[in-house]
Amino acid sequence: MSLSSDWHKAVEQTYVVKYPKQHLATFGITNIEYFVVTEPLYTAINSQKKELEGVVRSGKVKAEQPTLITPTYAMNLNGFSEDAYHYFDQVAQMYGPNSPGIMYQYNNEPKGLEILSGNPNEIAHRISKELKDKKNDLSVVISGVDEFWDVALLKFIYEFTASSVSFNSREMRGAGLMEPQMTSGGIPAAAANQIEGMFVSVKKGGSPEALKAELDKWGVYSYYEDRFLNLFK
Repeated sequence: MSLSSDWHKAVEQTYVVKYPKQHLATFGITNIEYFVVTEPLYTAINSQKKELEGVVRSGKVKAEQPTLITPTYAMNLNGFSEDAYHYFDQVAQMYGPNSPGIMYQYNNEPKGLEILSGNPNEIAHRISKELKDKKNDLSVVISGVDEFWDVALLKFIYEFTASSVSFNSREMRGAGLMEPQMTSGGIPAAAANQIEGMFVSVKKGGSPEALKAELDKWGVYSYYEDRFLNLFK
């Protein structure tokens, strides 16, 4: 069996035993405690081993506060493939260079690994019950494949993000953060507010280079040029 088919099989065998009860926070950081339970890889190798065991990997996924971006801004981010930049360009042509989108950033903070006696499925449900009893609403228990346990975690992150987008979008729109600011080149209000904050920071000794770079990323330097140059008078 190829590595690709193994990966797809791992995704198919991954499921969430306990799902977080809350969405990703719109205006703050979200810390999600995770437990990925798998059958040990050595069980498949040593089929004569009779005692059932489960591997429990735990840690925290830290979701930064969601931020608004536009296709113009995305085109100036580093680390994406050529296909991704082509996609951003298509979005800009279809919906406009300043159409707002939400960007999510995550950090994985592994905590530990335990090998427990028992059926992995039963272990996962036992951990789930303990978390529910503790009313730990921002936690997830995932059953996955040992070799691809991190794929199981990524699958959950993708699905959890997808389920939070509409909620985060409504809250941002309700706060007026997606409203286009025509005097600032049509960028969303959230971006205009951020730029205003950077101008204040520069006046207090902050980096003008960082401000210039941010204006270029949003593609609005021409709208702020006179004001930016006045900082040096």
